[in-house]
Amino acid sequence: MLKEGDWVLIRYEEKRYLRRLDPSGSLNVRKDVLKFKDLIGKPEGVKVGKFEVFRPTLEDIILLGFSRKTQIVYPKDAFYIAFKLGIDKGSRVLEFGTGSGALCAVLSSLAGEVYTYEVVEEFYELAKGNLSKFGMGENVRFHLGDFAEAELPEEFFDAVFVDVKDPVPYLQKVHRVLKTGGVVGFLLPTANQVSRLLENLRDMFGGEEVLEILIRYYKTVPERLRPEDTMVGHTAYLTFCRKLRS
Repeated sequence: MLKEGDWVLIRYEEKRYLRRLDPSGSLNVRKDVLKFKDLIGKPEGVKVGKFEVFRPTLEDIILLGFSRKTQIVYPKDAFYIAFKLGIDKGSRVLEFGTGSGALCAVLSSLAGEVYTYEVVEEFYELAKGNLSKFGMGENVRFHLGDFAEAELPEEFFDAVFVDVKDPVPYLQKVHRVLKTGGVVGFLLPTANQVSRLLENLRDMFGGEEVLEILIRYYKTVPERLRPEDTMVGHTAYLTFCRKLRS
């Protein structure tokens, strides 16, 4: 049952809204009004007039609820990244380049422990606030500072993800703290950055893969099913590889 203070996803035709249930609150769309006091005590998946009310997924929370001052790792990439890293509740994962915390939230939901590093204090505070706002991140260790200066044991992490402009200066340290055979992923927006990375992976990492993920949504109208007029195309190149024994 829905309770006061719960976050809910509200759909009105093709529009989506993320709201917290405050008995004094409401949502007005066109001439229709949804009073939140009428939702408290009702089951999720309820329909009130033209409004459909659900519990939000992690994707809904990231796209509709996270404040952002940086380009986020979109869910279309983030969930695949987590899959490729091979993490589970027994994994300790390193991320650096926290940004607004979108990928960190995905990693936190799947891994046992996440270490994340961010050099910009504004982004560091933003990411912590985003996860805290939605009751996430208890298994995340946030660090304000450059991963290059972090003191960590060898082979400490099961998987690593790197989201910085130039990952090459960090490769030796990533190799040192990642367990042998572990997966490391990188996010880079341009092809020349990927080329430079690949040139410097040799001898330390193997099994390289480079890919991008494109998603095209369709209009959900049975009598005129067709692609949406716009789509999120290229956001970044994803590169994955695995640590070779030195």
